[in-house]
Amino acid sequence: MSATTSEHDPIETLDAADYAFTRRVWVDSAPAHVYELVSDVSAISRWSLNANDVAYDHGAGPSVGAWFSGRNRKDGREWTTRSQVVRADPATAFGFVVGGHEKGIVQWGWTFHPQGRGTIVRQSWQLLNLDPVLGTTRADLDALRRYMEDSVETTLASLAQWIAEDRRPRESTDGHSSS
Repeated sequence: MSATTSEHDPIETLDAADYAFTRRVWVDSAPAHVYELVSDVSAISRWSLNANDVAYDHGAGPSVGAWFSGRNRKDGREWTTRSQVVRADPATAFGFVVGGHEKGIVQWGWTFHPQGRGTIVRQSWQLLNLDPVLGTTRADLDALRRYMEDSVETTLASLAQWIAEDRRPRESTDGHSSS
């Protein structure tokens, strides 16, 4: 923090662009399969500690413009969000904006790049608008970004572990392994 900024600065004096990050993980699966997992928003609760009951609106799916709802949890609170898909490039990228493309406050993005027999998955988070619901001071928003960084790292690690466990040969009932 510079001498001209303070953790108590009100959000009106801050820049949303300062609140963004990207994390990555290698997973043992092809980009097309990872895209299918991530773009099936109803599966996010497998990896995220914060999101559950996520579902596309009736008849919608992973395509640009589609909407979905989900419940989130943090610090003993629970709330529902509405999000709109803004990018749906099979095997390449998936993204959505909480609050919708025109009035959204947070953009989430995923990209999938082949590496060896697997995929580098990058997950990004970016504030688009400084909404008081997210915090009212620099300290609030800094804490939110740190929390979200930890959450994304946990989500990516859980995704990689889930894929690894899902790909392991399973024991059949006769004691032989099968794929």
